[in-house]
Amino acid sequence: MPLLSTLRACVILGLTLVAGCAGNTEPGAEPDPYAINDPIEPVNRAIFSFNLTLDEYVLKPVATAYRDYVPGAVQKSIRSFLNNLNSPVILFNDGLQGEGKLAGDTFARLWLNTILGLGGLMDVATDLGIPYHDADFGQTFGVWGVPAGPYLMLPVFGPSNPRDVVGFVAGIFADPFDAAMSDADADYVSYGRGVISGIDTRSRNIDILDRIQSTSLDYYATIRSLYEQRRAAQIRHEAPPEGNPNP
Repeated sequence: MPLLSTLRACVILGLTLVAGCAGNTEPGAEPDPYAINDPIEPVNRAIFSFNLTLDEYVLKPVATAYRDYVPGAVQKSIRSFLNNLNSPVILFNDGLQGEGKLAGDTFARLWLNTILGLGGLMDVATDLGIPYHDADFGQTFGVWGVPAGPYLMLPVFGPSNPRDVVGFVAGIFADPFDAAMSDADADYVSYGRGVISGIDTRSRNIDILDRIQSTSLDYYATIRSLYEQRRAAQIRHEAPPEGNPNP
């Protein structure tokens, strides 16, 4: 389809441009959590305000209902299933980052949870001592030394930067599940997956985000700093700072 071909071309161009900005940056050196690279801050703050309104009236109420009324065992199965769907892209990025141990863990998790865990509904791998970890193309670019670029606040999706935007789009095209749904003209399934994943993530961060908002003199600046810190920790393959919300 012409539209799909155009989108793919844009992704390839974006990846080329991002890769060309690599320079000599050390892996994990960007972003600097204490440096402010926010040249369009007024625009970002306006989008942040929109996101807060959307969260207050739609996302948070839905996530709260999900947390309070969906049985914990069902939430756990949904999260395990979603994590299993993410495994092929995680495995690919583990390899691109040269993380052999993590790639082996992801490969083992994929097969154990798919076969013994009924398609991922049960997290057998974690029970066997193989914990889940995440990896994406934005992180991979960071490991390669590609600069993050200026801070961006995206509508609905929240904090990001040009490197992670390109990585996000690349992840969509690299995802075999999304590709299968697209080939079957069932893109709505992929959209539903994204919505459920967002609700699940938001439900696990309700209390911590409420606490951050209530104690922050500038909530926007606090979220910006936490995002930069968390992303830098992920690129270095370290645990994020304590109290840093899960994106």
